[in-house]
Amino acid sequence: MATDARAFYSAHSHSVSASGTKTLGLVWIVYGVLRLAVTAWLIMFTTTATLMFGSLLTRVPDPYSLMTEFHIVYSVVIVWSGISAVLGIVAGLAMLASASAPRILIVAASLLALPELPFGVMLGVYTMTHIAPRE
Repeated sequence: MATDARAFYSAHSHSVSASGTKTLGLVWIVYGVLRLAVTAWLIMFTTTATLMFGSLLTRVPDPYSLMTEFHIVYSVVIVWSGISAVLGIVAGLAMLASASAPRILIVAASLLALPELPFGVMLGVYTMTHIAPRE
């Protein structure tokens, strides 16, 4: 199975051109802007999310520790979304600027995008296969 994948990959290694890298850069910029919008949305609705989660804790023996955990998780999600947005935009701009963009930046943006279903998975996996070294 691995040999089939290598044969397919080597047969199609020339199919992605510099214009494909430019298009991928544009898609990363769009993804980053959308992640910024999600980050802003999460920040704007922090009070609503807290009230909704708090209303579920009326019958829990220790609601304060769960509310603290909720705030920690919610903060991590906001920070994750913000970092993913900034890295996506920077990686997209780097891809638009040159075909030899810093690989570590693109890999970091791809890895941070992977938990976002479905577009982050599609974009992250495609980018990883696009920048993979060719034999």
